[in-house]
Amino acid sequence: MDNYFDLTFREQSACVFMLNYVKELLQKKFKTDGFNIGINIGTIAGQTIHHAHIHLIPRYRGDVDNPIGGVRGVVPEKKDYTPSEK
Repeated sequence: MDNYFDLTFREQSACVFMLNYVKELLQKKFKTDGFNIGINIGTIAGQTIHHAHIHLIPRYRGDVDNPIGGVRGVVPEKKDYTPSEK
C-alpha cells in the first residue's frame, strides 16, 4: 500500500492501536512531555517513501524555541498564531 488511505479500515484501526501502544512505551522509557503524529501522503505533502507509515515524534519541553502551532509549521504562515479565547 502506498499510503494510509490505501489501507483497509481494519488496517487503519490497527495503526491507531499501535500508535497508542508505542506512545505508552515511549512515555515510560523516555519520559516524554508530548507528541506529534504525522502522515505524509503524496510527494507534494512530503512523502518520500511510498508505503504506508506514521511518524510518532516524541517531544520535550524546550526542544524548540516556540512549539505553538505544532505540525502547522509545514505551512509557515500558519505556524505562529494566537489561539482564540473560548
